[in-house]
Amino acid sequence: MPNQILQVDENMLETRLDRLVSEKVEQLLNAMLDAEADEITGAARYERSGERRAYRAGHYERNLTVKAGTMTLKVPKLKGALFESAVIERYRRREESVEEALIDMYLAGVSTRQVDDISRLLWGERMPSQTLSDKLKKVYEDIDRWRNRPLADHSYPYLFVDGVWHKRTWGGSVENVSVLVAIGVDDTGHREVIGVAEGMKEDRASWEQFIRSMIERGLRGVRLVVGDRCAGLVSTVNAMLPDARYQRCMVHFMRNVLSKVSHRHTAWAASALKAVFAMESRESALEKAGSVAAQMDDRGLKAAASCLREGMGEATTYLLDEYPPEHRRRIRTNNMIERLNREIRRRTRVVGSFPDGRSALMLICARIRYVTANQWSTRRYLDMSRLDGIMQSTD
Repeated sequence: MPNQILQVDENMLETRLDRLVSEKVEQLLNAMLDAEADEITGAARYERSGERRAYRAGHYERNLTVKAGTMTLKVPKLKGALFESAVIERYRRREESVEEALIDMYLAGVSTRQVDDISRLLWGERMPSQTLSDKLKKVYEDIDRWRNRPLADHSYPYLFVDGVWHKRTWGGSVENVSVLVAIGVDDTGHREVIGVAEGMKEDRASWEQFIRSMIERGLRGVRLVVGDRCAGLVSTVNAMLPDARYQRCMVHFMRNVLSKVSHRHTAWAASALKAVFAMESRESALEKAGSVAAQMDDRGLKAAASCLREGMGEATTYLLDEYPPEHRRRIRTNNMIERLNREIRRRTRVVGSFPDGRSALMLICARIRYVTANQWSTRRYLDMSRLDGIMQSTD
């Protein structure tokens, strides 16, 4: 007897199962609405009872979008009483889980037009951009609480700061404005985004306001601030965080020097700069940098030599004895916050230009929370016992 092979049309099976689930959920919800109507009237439909408080007056149909699809509900109408359902919220057209899924899509990087298309494809209903914006207001309230949360529970010995640029409509024209971001490594060695604020042109006034806001929320114990050489950042750190030193991002500094080197000498200069930052002590690094700057002068690279001499002190702060050698690789660059900025730019590129500063700030904050809601913040980034040992020996 030949072997018979059972073949199943998976697409047809899934379609029938989806239809069956949708029908059963629709029947269940309508039965619950009828039960609620019976409870409000004090009697079942067509029942003669002296305890009856109201009468049935038919029903009206209303669509509700849930995970199982779009279904038609028969909402009872009553005479002598107002029908209020605990099962279905008044005026609600979508289940909360459906709305949350659509909002999560938007925050994860899907454009409003694509959210609308996905909603129509999966549930047969639109999610216009204005409706989505109204739903996001509740999310924005939670983001504001997160942005302004107290920071007094921990000290933050290491602070990484940078600005991410985006396009914003300003006075009828589109201009580039900055959102300032700060990541702190706390006394337990974990990373945390502790500050996000609109910084306009990333000038001294913006940095002062940004750092002041974090200090007012409880920022303390900062030993090192890592960032690029932005206008006003260094003077702001010296004035408002007197116990902290400034570390200029090594990677950005090397790029600045190499940008002043002719193409013919780029390979040599890159190799020489790597040798400078391979030194184990600050004294040897500064000595090596002086030697490389002299060779640049001999090769006619005057601008590169001047840039190297000018910024070498700020770029080698991490080599000071007050910072553990085990931390050097991670505190000498701003790579950590740069990776976060790339994720932010990936989301803001979908939008293009923002109509106002708040919409840009809220979307960037939402993207930051989405990206960091994993092992990024729960995994220990540095062993802070090394730093504690140095502090105790210094005292």
